[in-house]
Amino acid sequence: MIKLIASDMDGTLLNDKIEVSAKNAAAIRQAQAAGIEFIVATGRNLPQAQVELLAHDLHPAYITINGALVYDEAETITVQVPLTNAKLQALFEVLDASGLYYELEAADGVISNAKAGRIANLMAMYRGQDATMNVATARQKAEARTQQIKTTYVTDYREVFTNPALEAYKVIVFSDDEQAGLAPVKARVEALGGLVVTSSGARNIEINDLKAQKGPALAAYAEKRGYTMDEVMAIGDNLNDESMIRQAKYSVAMGNAIPLIKELAWHTTLTNREDGVAKAIQRAIALNQAESQGERSDLLH
Repeated sequence: MIKLIASDMDGTLLNDKIEVSAKNAAAIRQAQAAGIEFIVATGRNLPQAQVELLAHDLHPAYITINGALVYDEAETITVQVPLTNAKLQALFEVLDASGLYYELEAADGVISNAKAGRIANLMAMYRGQDATMNVATARQKAEARTQQIKTTYVTDYREVFTNPALEAYKVIVFSDDEQAGLAPVKARVEALGGLVVTSSGARNIEINDLKAQKGPALAAYAEKRGYTMDEVMAIGDNLNDESMIRQAKYSVAMGNAIPLIKELAWHTTLTNREDGVAKAIQRAIALNQAESQGERSDLLH
């Protein structure tokens, strides 16, 4: 019996317009009506994650910043794993030497040392998701996004060491050369130890404390709710979903997922442009109905 469904956002719950579709929103409500709890598991922080869900008046629990901060439905923090100053200092030395643009993820927004770099990366994200989008439209959307999501600009990232209002939970590094351009810095970061390097897209790597991962965070949340991981469905598409795809019995890869996630998953659904999350949720509901009626369902395969 599936009692909890966890879904990634970008490339999974969100379509190519960076929105939760009406079909996905309706499926979430159907799951909740059927007694299945729904939780978002994302690399975003809470304010960034809530925007698209609140557009449908949905108020789920959230695993945010890849597991560094977990909130229940009342927005009470249940897990908190920031990056320590020692780990940040080591990261800054490696990343500054690389020459790549990077940002820090805070609980309520983004910390950046270059507005131009932030705008450029958002533009690249929008154009990567919609190849027909022109530069002017991408810039307009990027600038609107920076106003919508709190962005704190600093001269030097080391200000986080002395300013108690600045706390970093994740570092995101970007490269126009995609993963090939990120591979050298990824290797140097992994050699530091105590950190986990994942990715939510072709152009980035995401760095968290080793304890901040979606899989362990989902398992901890499930345990608090009285569920085992044999009663959990996890849906994702990229490397920062790997840990929860490995741990959930009913792991679902999006049709647009990277090959590794598809290889690990119990099932592959439709793409994020085809409401793949809704399809997976409907499968979960059907499985539960079959089990409650004592039937063996071919949906198990």
